[in-house]
Amino acid sequence: MDMWVIRDDDDDRWSGTVFTLDEVRRIMDRQRQVGEPEGDYWWCWDGLVVRDEGVPSMVKVIDGLVAAGEHGTVLRHVGPEVDA
Repeated sequence: MDMWVIRDDDDDRWSGTVFTLDEVRRIMDRQRQVGEPEGDYWWCWDGLVVRDEGVPSMVKVIDGLVAAGEHGTVLRHVGPEVDA
């Protein structure tokens, strides 16, 4: 699931893609079946893997990252939204 974190205090934006462990395994299995080297590893630049499925679980993890100030380590900073 692609997601945004937008901070209320400065409108700063962060993006990321959230995966479950099961989804990562499914992606790797599919890639291995078709002979792609990514079947032996998986990575994503702004990817976040969570243990439990569902939006509430994902929101809980992301809220925890923001509260701890760790979102900048995990997510991609895209800057504030600017009116064109």
